[in-house]
Amino acid sequence: MKLSRRLSYRRGEEDTVADRSAGDGRKAGAVTGAESTAEIGRRVLKLRTERGFTQRMLAEPAYTAAYVSTLEAGKVRPSEAALRHLAERLGVSYEELTTGRSPHDATRLRAALTDARRALATGAAEDAAGLFAEVRDEAERLGFAEERASALLGLGDCALETGDLTVARDHFEAVERLLSGEPLPRRVPAIRGRAVAHLLAGELRYSCYLLESAIDELNASGLHDPYALLLLYTAAIAPYMDMGAHARAVRAAELALALAPSVDDPGLIARMHRGVARTLIAEGRTAEADASLAKAQELYEQLRIHTDLAHCHWMRGYVHAQDGNLERAERELRTARDMLASKRAALFTVQVEVELADVLRRRGRTAEAEALLLPLLAHSPAAGTAPAPGGTNTTHAPSGTNTADAPGGTGTAHAPGGTDAAAAPGGTDTAAYEAGLTADRGAVHAGGAHRLLGLIADERGDAEAAEEHYCAALSLLERTGAAGDLADLCRLLGDLLRREGRLEAAMDAYRTGLGHRAAPGTTTLGPAPAEPPM
Repeated sequence: MKLSRRLSYRRGEEDTVADRSAGDGRKAGAVTGAESTAEIGRRVLKLRTERGFTQRMLAEPAYTAAYVSTLEAGKVRPSEAALRHLAERLGVSYEELTTGRSPHDATRLRAALTDARRALATGAAEDAAGLFAEVRDEAERLGFAEERASALLGLGDCALETGDLTVARDHFEAVERLLSGEPLPRRVPAIRGRAVAHLLAGELRYSCYLLESAIDELNASGLHDPYALLLLYTAAIAPYMDMGAHARAVRAAELALALAPSVDDPGLIARMHRGVARTLIAEGRTAEADASLAKAQELYEQLRIHTDLAHCHWMRGYVHAQDGNLERAERELRTARDMLASKRAALFTVQVEVELADVLRRRGRTAEAEALLLPLLAHSPAAGTAPAPGGTNTTHAPSGTNTADAPGGTGTAHAPGGTDAAAAPGGTDTAAYEAGLTADRGAVHAGGAHRLLGLIADERGDAEAAEEHYCAALSLLERTGAAGDLADLCRLLGDLLRREGRLEAAMDAYRTGLGHRAAPGTTTLGPAPAEPPM
């Protein structure tokens, strides 16, 4: 059933609505120009006919049938007094008669947005996208800019979940254009969404640039909106960590924690705990990180937000892997993978599978790990280039982010990929893996997958295949700016070349790695953004 039908109004409801946004920028109820006069005439004719009134019945006692006839033909511009008389006789509000919008339309649109958000939280993103699209189209038809922007924001979040990053950016940019005249805090959710899309595409520096620019503008203009700032600082943690800017990530986490008491949004607080956990992991404080993730998981379970709950399992799997508890790590990662696959969150699913493959390799199940990784890279460009800097850790905190900033970091295991029944019990949907990991879609995890495959090849004595995968990883990671991963990869490549007796090439690889190993907390970014008064 079309949304326009589901939202049809019932007379007798309370005739009030708040926060109405006129899409054409005109004051509600104003009658301007021949087009508006004709529109009102057609509206009066339609309403009169629906109610079975004659022109005389509608006109009396204040006006004549001839006047109503002329008005319906669009040949006279009605006065406000005439419109109020006609609205009262027709049983509609003055605003509805002059704009065509029921005073209850915004309320019903917002209810439909709530339904769409619930569908995104608990079901498949494609299904939720259909609901958001209906709201967007109806809001545009009725001229409600605020509800249209909310629907576009939802469509962007759906596209992030399905891995359609270009589509996601287009939706978020449309929101920014639609709200261009609004204060910056209103546009922050769209800016954050666009930054996440760039992060998932491997464009770490630009993701940081978007977030830091918004933070600076908020603080410089005195718009210290706690919700907006918490959203931005939480989103910034993942790209900071991936770029090796640990000090900046820790500071963003500290500011997020300080802002949290001022924000009454459980979903955002849970997202903040997930981001903070990443910085705790980097400092070796795994017990505290797990406690932070437990808080986030509890909130997501209460809110029934399945994708974000899956991300908590993902990160907890990473924490257990860091502690050497590989059995628990595998269990958590399989749970995360199955939850994401059931929601058809393709990009996040394959990123988790890269992490899972790393754990399988470390448990000595290299055949399973390799079977998991290879399908994920079916669309990746061939490697076979000269040694280049780059590298990833043998394991990586989840780096993808979604409407809730997934854990970041790359990992030896990071490759989307369909798995066979042995490698991936629980039967995931193979359609989720059609796109795979590429340079433009999950580049950090694609690099991690190649690194893992290089390690597997190296361990079985296939130096040629190992070098090919290391170089492919290097090519992918150099464009992302993932400094720590690049340095580690150059070390692996240098060690391989040295064992092969190619000392000059090994020295080049080591030198390249040293170039990426910056001092802790430093990046190629500019100065850190200004901080709000706390």
